[in-house]
Amino acid sequence: MAEDNRAAPEAARRVLDIPGARRTESIGDAQGKKLIVGREICLSGEISACDTLVVEGRVEAALSDSRTIEITETGVFKGEIEINVAEINGQFEGALTARNRLVIHSKGSVKGRIRYAEIEVERGGRIEGDVQVISEAEITDISSGPSGDG
Repeated sequence: MAEDNRAAPEAARRVLDIPGARRTESIGDAQGKKLIVGREICLSGEISACDTLVVEGRVEAALSDSRTIEITETGVFKGEIEINVAEINGQFEGALTARNRLVIHSKGSVKGRIRYAEIEVERGGRIEGDVQVISEAEITDISSGPSGDG
């Protein structure tokens, strides 16, 4: 019986060490300062210096000097975002600049002034408003700004 108790934690450890379990650069690699706005939470104001923002509730804010945002299916973000990578599963309305990549998933909706370097829209995803590609020169200018991400 004692051997069985030792085997269970080892099996669990092996499952956690499975290669390929990481997500892509978008959300999984952004480590450090992470803010999760849970369901039924409303947040308004200004958010900065956040590596990853996950929106499950409602946010009305300006987001800057940050790396990634994920708006889940239940999430709603209204305001301004300047970010490297944006993954939209819920709703966004306002001004969005994605310096690297904007991903709009099948249940996602983006409305407003949208600027991006790369875009991916899954079938069913919606995008509406003033939509523009950022030129490489603009990406360099934005990246060398105060956030120092470039």
